[in-house]
Amino acid sequence: MLPTAALFLRVLNENTTLRDETELKQKGVEYLAALAPLVSALAESQSQALQGVSAEPASLTAAVARVQGLDERLGEDLDTTSRWSGLKEKIGRLPGISGSSQTIYDSHVEVGELALELYGEIRESTKLNMDPQSDIWFLQETITVNMPEAVTNVSRMSDSANMLAGANQRQRAALQVQLGVAVSNVEDSVAELTDNLQAAAEDTESSTLAGNLVSNLDSFRRGIEAANRGANFGGNPDVSTLVTAQSTLSTALNALTTVTLKEMSTLLDERSDELRVRQIEAWALLGVSVVLLLVAAFWTRSRAVKVSDSADAGRDVSVRDDSTGPGSPPAGAHSAGPYDSAPNYGGSATGRERSSALR
Repeated sequence: MLPTAALFLRVLNENTTLRDETELKQKGVEYLAALAPLVSALAESQSQALQGVSAEPASLTAAVARVQGLDERLGEDLDTTSRWSGLKEKIGRLPGISGSSQTIYDSHVEVGELALELYGEIRESTKLNMDPQSDIWFLQETITVNMPEAVTNVSRMSDSANMLAGANQRQRAALQVQLGVAVSNVEDSVAELTDNLQAAAEDTESSTLAGNLVSNLDSFRRGIEAANRGANFGGNPDVSTLVTAQSTLSTALNALTTVTLKEMSTLLDERSDELRVRQIEAWALLGVSVVLLLVAAFWTRSRAVKVSDSADAGRDVSVRDDSTGPGSPPAGAHSAGPYDSAPNYGGSATGRERSSALR
């Protein structure tokens, strides 16, 4: 029974570890679902601040409150509390920032970078970046790296283009460089995002992943193309085209983010269910093994007792047979001594003749 118990404990410990890791990843996905609206709200806040609106957008207020609630519940497990506290403090200071457009832009860029770092913290603390399942790995790479970078870079591209459109000659050279960097970053983010989503769709057993991703990815890419046309890098930006493109892109990006998070959550739920079934099977096999071992032990013990009884009976019979062997007197016969027998002086001699002879 000891080897059986040892094997069971090893399987159970491995299964428990996998279940704990999966549960942590599920918590990470829940947190990521709250961060996506936060990044979009930060982009909106940046655009409004550059247009002279100092008040915090309602979308940003709601997004911060939602992340705060999740961090209070999951922050200790995900190790995000410290980083979120710093980001939240920086977000609270944004409405009070004044000065030139470049100063306001740089302040929002700093906050945006902190938000991207929070994505990385979740990605590493939950070990989503080390997941062995191919489709989950590509999806987490899209959600934690490509999507937030794409949102951030598109926002910076659009706002840099708008700043360039209203800049004087002295400012235009620096803004051209800033816009060029943003355009390049957008192209890189979108290319990586597309490749990762296509890889996830090609290497998955999910029946819904491919179909859901393709349509939403197409809408997202059309929004990116429209934003690039509005930025018109190397020429004069088209502000009206940028505004329309940002609205279209925001809708497409929200839909794509929702679908991607849902698909990854479904894959993790399926893994959790499979591990739960394995645990039940392990307990069932242990129970069957113990019962079989007990039955085998009882049967072996009973068999040993029967064999022992048969051996004892055989020894008793052997002792009785030795006492009635050849040369032994019949049962019930009197055993006489050597002086009890009379000498034989002739088979037909009478008692008188024997008496005369003696005389």
